[in-house]
Amino acid sequence: MIHELEAIIADRKANPQTGSYTNTLFEKGLDKIAQKVGEEGVEVVIAAALQSNERLVSESADLIYHLLVLLAQKDVKLAEVEAELRKRHQQPTANSQ
Repeated sequence: MIHELEAIIADRKANPQTGSYTNTLFEKGLDKIAQKVGEEGVEVVIAAALQSNERLVSESADLIYHLLVLLAQKDVKLAEVEAELRKRHQQPTANSQ
């Protein structure tokens, strides 16, 4: 689903649709998108510490969506993030030496 969402966001960027929340974010620009990622990150932390798992799941979905919009705004593909995670997973840690 995450890759499908990435494709939908990319399509909205390439083919803006009136009334689309995603396009509203793109129109407001990088600063607003980055601000939304920060806000959603804080909401995830609050949900994890003080609220239900259901709320945590909901806020996590919001964070992931806004992060994908941020990546699209910067022309960064999710595959690049996945490659970085894969690279980190393959690196030996200080404790394993």
